[in-house]
Amino acid sequence: MAREQLGVLTALDAAKTQWYHFTAIVIAGMGFFTDAYDLFCISLVTKLLGRIYYTDITSPKPGSLPPNVAAAVNGVALCGTLAGQLFFGWLGDKLGRKKVYGMTLAVMVICSVASGLSFGKSATSVISTLCFFRFWLGFGIGGDYPLSATIMSEYANKKTRGAFIAAVFAMQGFGILAGGIVALAVSSAFDHAFKAPTYAADRAASLPPQADYVWRIILMFGAVPAGLTYYSRMKMPETARYTALVAKNAKQAAHDMSKVLNVDLEAEQEKVNAITEDSANKFGLFSRQFLARHGLHLLGTTSTWFLLDIAFYSQNLFQKDIFTAINWIPPAATMNAIHEVYRIARAQTLIALLSTVPGYWFTVAFIDRMGRFKIQMMGFFFMTVFMFALAIPYHHWTLKGNHIWFVVMYALTFFFANFGPNATTFVVPAEIFPARLRSTCHGISAAAGKAGAIVGAFGFLYAAQSKDPAKVDKGYSTGIGVRNSLIVLGCINFLGMVFTLLVPESKGQSLEDLTGENEEEVSAGTGTAVNPV
Repeated sequence: MAREQLGVLTALDAAKTQWYHFTAIVIAGMGFFTDAYDLFCISLVTKLLGRIYYTDITSPKPGSLPPNVAAAVNGVALCGTLAGQLFFGWLGDKLGRKKVYGMTLAVMVICSVASGLSFGKSATSVISTLCFFRFWLGFGIGGDYPLSATIMSEYANKKTRGAFIAAVFAMQGFGILAGGIVALAVSSAFDHAFKAPTYAADRAASLPPQADYVWRIILMFGAVPAGLTYYSRMKMPETARYTALVAKNAKQAAHDMSKVLNVDLEAEQEKVNAITEDSANKFGLFSRQFLARHGLHLLGTTSTWFLLDIAFYSQNLFQKDIFTAINWIPPAATMNAIHEVYRIARAQTLIALLSTVPGYWFTVAFIDRMGRFKIQMMGFFFMTVFMFALAIPYHHWTLKGNHIWFVVMYALTFFFANFGPNATTFVVPAEIFPARLRSTCHGISAAAGKAGAIVGAFGFLYAAQSKDPAKVDKGYSTGIGVRNSLIVLGCINFLGMVFTLLVPESKGQSLEDLTGENEEEVSAGTGTAVNPV
């Protein structure tokens, strides 16, 4: 039997879209802007790192990072992110969302700057220092996932909650785009200021000393947007759902939300006590009750995010190899080191502008109309279709004259990833778990995603290496490896459709109705109050 909802939570659920909603989106969203910038900008400079630290000017081709080093540089931040998601997700439920929110941002700012200041007397020491700071950068980024999602879900009204959470996540698209734009601006400025010959024309002169500044500036810029939002984060009040349902302080919850909503709200301590003392609302994460109520839901959110991120991150990390394979980026020997950064950034910025960013905002526009389940299933379906369409006739697409259609279909996989599971896997875990476990469960789901990203970073970067010595000698990689990788990713996306069947629909419902926290009595094993799909 459902009990009467707390007045402060009813007011939040029924509130019309107000200025504080947009303020919360910007504050939380700028964190995600920074997250995406920091995670994806490394793929723009990995080839430059190889040319700076691993070039032998006696060789006919420019240097590149060895596969194990490339995997470490690309993947170490993801390892840190996974650890941060688990740790800060748990901490957000123990100490409160607001207290932990500032910690994550401070770590991100410090480590962004430190990454660009990586030092050492040898290539090994510089790369090792870079990997060290990027691990801790990822640790801070990881905390932003569960905290941003949870804060936004607990602030939002139930009618447009999906759009608000998705809008926070959509800032990731702008972060990826900003990374490309910053790389374009920095590389273009240095390329014009220090006109260097191609590697084929003059091996030593093709790598001017100023090239070492390029990657450092690009990485350090990630500290700017994070630093700008620190004060605003510290001024945000704690969410009413945490204050009332976890901290059990009805007076503080009513006081905070009265300011936010500009209405008078009554402190209902007796109701708070009744809800929080109910045995049905006391079970822990590792209890049988949690397994009965939310076990399949947690399996659904973790498995779909894991599978999605294998595909999504591997696509981002080896897309420069794909562009090379179709001759969109010329062989490295035909460019100087700085101009190569410019060409890679231009290609990745175009993909972000035409497919990645629009995909995110299509989700924002339609998630509260179509629902989470339909968008996620549709996204996985079209990602599967386009992956196989790229992979099966792969050698046809790499022929001259067919490159543009390859790029179009490749861009569509990004579009449907973002107008699909890349957004919904972030939204749903912030809605379907109880307030006292919400941040923890979102952190677990997100960490499963980063485990998939690590598989993509470490596994598929190796798989995408060329098996054709003739191609390697010409200065670019890929061919057999990328085609097989695309086939595997198509199968992974199909599995994502299967596991989506475990994910409940949460459109238009109160968080407490979804989680069963408003139920006075729920027998063990009866399941949650989540409506079936």
